[in-house]
Amino acid sequence: MHSFTLPTIPTIEDAELRQQLQAILDNKTKPQGSLGRLESLAVKLGLIQGTTQPKIERPQIRVFAADHGLAQHGTSAFPSEVTAQMVLNFLNGGAAINVIARQHDIALKVVDAGVAADFAEFGVNQHPQLLDYKVRLGSRDALAEPAMTLEECIAALQSGMEIAKALEGNLLICGEMGIGNTSAASLLLAKLTDTPLAECIGRGTGLDETGLQHKLLVLSQVLKRYEAVTEPLEILAAVGGLEIAMMAGAYIQAAHDRRVLLVDGFIASSALLVAERLVPGVSQFAIFGHSSVEPGHRHMLQALDAQPLLDFDLRLGEGSGAALAYPLLQSACAIINEMASFDDAGISQGN
Repeated sequence: MHSFTLPTIPTIEDAELRQQLQAILDNKTKPQGSLGRLESLAVKLGLIQGTTQPKIERPQIRVFAADHGLAQHGTSAFPSEVTAQMVLNFLNGGAAINVIARQHDIALKVVDAGVAADFAEFGVNQHPQLLDYKVRLGSRDALAEPAMTLEECIAALQSGMEIAKALEGNLLICGEMGIGNTSAASLLLAKLTDTPLAECIGRGTGLDETGLQHKLLVLSQVLKRYEAVTEPLEILAAVGGLEIAMMAGAYIQAAHDRRVLLVDGFIASSALLVAERLVPGVSQFAIFGHSSVEPGHRHMLQALDAQPLLDFDLRLGEGSGAALAYPLLQSACAIINEMASFDDAGISQGN
């Protein structure tokens, strides 16, 4: 193994606490189990936080942005400069994730993990919502050489851990922005789960049928190049992305610190899959916001044994699907903490 230490992950399973949480829910003024998955969500939140009174405090969104060298092969419908342009849009508060974050009062910051632009040129390098953790100006072209050296990959993981360590609050949503990052996520899925590549790839930002076939051809060549690479860290360095590596580090640290990980779509799930392969146990802390229309996401959710909360045909990224699902977590906490029990309300229970 390489010379850096990943934190250990506590277990959330506690049979006694699970029983207590379920008993509280069963004694609420409703037929048992009638709130369905909202009840199992309340139990999960209680287990993550180790309490019968789960609550969400100061939720945080971090949108990780980076460029991908592989995108020069036309694997995306948009040019690479859109990554930097979208970062400016986030900082101006104009993206979908800004709107949803404002609606639910979730603090949002953007992390420059490896955008191929100098934000000083745009005059926003001192912006209070921009965190500069740039490892390099975009990843390398994975068709020619590994996307990252092992040192760069480790630096990105460690930066993600630092970012999570410094978080306020007990809930983290990782969003992402990076033209070409569905290619990186597809390659990670294919390498980490043995899913056939054709089932891992989708249209990303909107490729047509010709574009999709071209993407499959390019990614097949990449996969062939790294056939012999089998260790998760080396797979991440070879075919991943700087923002994906940084998100994986953030997930690992946040799980170590017993924070709730509210996971977004395909790219965010690829980072969680990497985190889980590097440090088994991270995914215990994950609640999956939604199921993306990106075809590989279904395989990813299966590999992580995940049951997402929403199925809204989303494929935007940015953390938008996770942020949309956030009020369900608030409701789960409110139900277990505020709903009357049969005893409180003086209501007779059924048999």
